[in-house]
Amino acid sequence: MSFALFQRPGTVVFLDDDPDYLEMLALVLPRHWNLKLFLRPHDCINYLQQEPPFWEADAWNQQQLVEHWREGKPLIPQLLGYWSKYTERYALTRVCVVDYSMPAMDGLQALGELVDWPGSRVLLTGQADEQVAVNAFNRGLIDQFLAKQTPDISHRLIDAVEHLMSTPNPRHSQIWRATLTPQQNALLRVPSIGRDLTDFVAKRWVEHVVIGDPFGVLGMDANGQVSWLQLEPTAGLEDLATLAESEGLGTAAATDIRQGRRLADLELRQALGHGAPPELNPAFTIGREENLLGALFAVPPELCPDPTNSFGHWLARQEHRSVQG
Repeated sequence: MSFALFQRPGTVVFLDDDPDYLEMLALVLPRHWNLKLFLRPHDCINYLQQEPPFWEADAWNQQQLVEHWREGKPLIPQLLGYWSKYTERYALTRVCVVDYSMPAMDGLQALGELVDWPGSRVLLTGQADEQVAVNAFNRGLIDQFLAKQTPDISHRLIDAVEHLMSTPNPRHSQIWRATLTPQQNALLRVPSIGRDLTDFVAKRWVEHVVIGDPFGVLGMDANGQVSWLQLEPTAGLEDLATLAESEGLGTAAATDIRQGRRLADLELRQALGHGAPPELNPAFTIGREENLLGALFAVPPELCPDPTNSFGHWLARQEHRSVQG
């Protein structure tokens, strides 16, 4: 599945024995990255070796949300609570970029020390080291490699890291796939649907989770604003229209739903336990097959996580981009 069921920001670590190179990276890399810059392999290894227990604790927290859902507790309020409480999730390193040629320990040796660390690995090489990098990639020791002499290396590096940051984490995907029905899972695997959803969330949110009950994507932007992308297979429009009529939305609203012009946020309101009148928002087609519709709804601000715990506010509280060591 190309579309990530679970996505969030994280930290990017760089290890290089050239302080000038690290200082350059601090200046040119995107400001929305949380960077850790290391000169000495030992310091970098020690930093990353402390992370696996926190990765495990976070995965356990996610799994508990799904277990509670199986026991009858709605998922959306649980996710809002998770986002509000566990801000340390942003500190977990998603990608580590290591220079191959270092005097005390080469980059592959450094990465070899990170047996249990689950993030993605990028190796920076000189021209003479390219075959070493190819062999390491083929053996699964690294996820990508780049030559430092590559023209426009900073942009190539940004593209590589952004790609790895957006790559679905297999364990997280497994946890959240359990909330989907086989039919929902099959829809999300359709390439055109996956592409449309990937583009949609990239423009609006820094963090999202796909769930199957109700079916949709809960997303949060960098400022802590949360919204819900309701997903509705066209085969389910009749049932949604009937439910809308039973909730008093009227014949005109039901007709719009049946014809795929608008969707109602009835299941969202039910999951939130929110007593406000349901909303109807414009529907749009997702994918080329025209069998899946979406509509975007705002989650009431009073139910959203504290904005001071959003990624943007968390990032602003982090240390200045200084080289460690």
